[in-house]
Amino acid sequence: MKKLSLCLSLFISAYLSANAQQGEWHLIKDKITTPWAEKVDPKAPLPEYPRPQMVRGNWQNLNGLWNYAIVPKATTGPAKYEGKILVPFAVESALSGVGKTVGKDSMLWYKTSISLNKTLKGKDVLLHFGAVDWRTEVFVNGKSAGIHEGGFDPFTFNITPYLKGGSKQDITLSVWDPTDDGPQPRGKQVKKPEGIWYTPVTGIWQTVWLEGVAKTHIEATKQTPNIDDHTLSVSAEVSNSQPGDKLKISAWNGKTLVSEKTIDAGETAVLDIKDQHLWSTTDPFLYDLKVAVIRNNKAVDEISSYFAMRKISLGADANGIQRMLLNNKFVFQYGPLDQGWWPDGLYTPPTYEAMSFDIDKLKEMGFNMIRKHIKVEPARYYAYCDKTGMLLWQDMPSGDLGNHWENRPGVLDRATDQQRTPESEGYYRKEWNAIINSLYNYPCIVVWTPFNEAWGQFKTVEITEWTEKKDPSRLVNSASGGNFYDTGNIVDLHNYPHPAMPRPEIFGKTKAVVLGEFGGLGWPVDGHTWQANKNWGYQNFKNGDDLFKRYSTFTDRLEELIKVGLSAAVYTQTTDVEGEVNGFMTYDRKVIKMPVELLQKANSKLYDPALVK
Repeated sequence: MKKLSLCLSLFISAYLSANAQQGEWHLIKDKITTPWAEKVDPKAPLPEYPRPQMVRGNWQNLNGLWNYAIVPKATTGPAKYEGKILVPFAVESALSGVGKTVGKDSMLWYKTSISLNKTLKGKDVLLHFGAVDWRTEVFVNGKSAGIHEGGFDPFTFNITPYLKGGSKQDITLSVWDPTDDGPQPRGKQVKKPEGIWYTPVTGIWQTVWLEGVAKTHIEATKQTPNIDDHTLSVSAEVSNSQPGDKLKISAWNGKTLVSEKTIDAGETAVLDIKDQHLWSTTDPFLYDLKVAVIRNNKAVDEISSYFAMRKISLGADANGIQRMLLNNKFVFQYGPLDQGWWPDGLYTPPTYEAMSFDIDKLKEMGFNMIRKHIKVEPARYYAYCDKTGMLLWQDMPSGDLGNHWENRPGVLDRATDQQRTPESEGYYRKEWNAIINSLYNYPCIVVWTPFNEAWGQFKTVEITEWTEKKDPSRLVNSASGGNFYDTGNIVDLHNYPHPAMPRPEIFGKTKAVVLGEFGGLGWPVDGHTWQANKNWGYQNFKNGDDLFKRYSTFTDRLEELIKVGLSAAVYTQTTDVEGEVNGFMTYDRKVIKMPVELLQKANSKLYDPALVK
């Protein structure tokens, strides 16, 4: 009997050892986690359709357990793979099951074998990546399908030429990410996290998926509403279009056809939207949109989408001060600085329920705007803001820091532009262009912000004017809290902790005056911090009562500033993030530091139209 027990014990030990060597996935629990971490299914993480602005039915989600290896950068590939990584969570994250850093001297490799869905047979097969940080080369059955550089924009390769007979296919990726050792846009990632700088994010961090399409298919659409003319302009990029191909474009209110036009492929349709239902923060109405490629009176390809009739612009109040207008009316825009980080997923929310929780909770607190800070979110995030009526300011992720900052608008002192290399400029311009292209159709986005403070700020006037020309339908905040140049639509001050604003009689005649960051009131809640010490806020408190008392003085002051010219304000911030403890919620989202109903009451008074004439 003892021999049997010993043999059984040795067998179990050997089995567990083998599994450990194979690297079976598990959630790493050395840090705090959100309530949704335990809900992640390693067989089907983030299973939702990833591209709500251009929907087709024939798709296959590739998220799940892949093989991974980290090898020296000079190595052509791994001799063997180290274990399993849960895609789409970055290798440094707890949810990846790996929790390792990579760095500039190493390369991260992924490999998976898949079986193509039968519905993809006979189609062109597109391999989509929501985002991979940073330089990615994709191999299909051992052959290179393409290279992409950029950590925040989606990219696609047509892998049809590389597929082999049968359904089983091998997909391999190599990823190199120098983090803050390189000049590329990298946001708040650093190799040595501290203060306002966070853990690196390397590799796949958004959904990977396949799509089966016709040889001739729609690659992208562009929708621009004009509420003054009651029209929507729509164009589409079509791959492999043939002479005589048409685009049939139709707008719908539920099952009711609103407008329809058929045009030549390559042209722009202007749809009449009669009796238009405007989108707003209190009534986020969305129309459905259908776009089809027509050949010989038959649809070769068709996608479904949506749009909103809304307008963002500037207009003078009774005192001649420029105000930010939504649908030609002043609406004070107030919301948090939102880093979009997660203790378990880093850049990636554990589930889309977790993602929507943040947005829903901010709406409940009485906010109508989010400043998406130095990060780009998955497409479903923006679609949810569209659906719920949350305005959004989109920052360009920073990189290549090193210049001097003068945070006082109009003061000639310390400000300098960064002297970027042609390579560095190229990375910035390419990715900013790709980000705007990928996010253009989301009506929630009302402001583009090319620079934050002086973080890599360069050629400010040129970049701002380029952004304005690229998208005349939105406002441009050239450098939020950064070195001030007389360009763009907004003058933006950062001031901690209390609210302040640039003098409207000096700056407000030509630009909207906003408070791009303030607040930062901190409270490290025991048991809910990322680290044991070095937690900080711009002003620290020991309980929620004292925290709210101080916060309420801020909203009282904002009410006075709105009367004299303030158009918008951004409070730091939605959640604690790593060493920062100045969130409305703890980093794990388990504690809301101030009562939601009190926040809603304090915030809602800021939207009183009687404050501005």
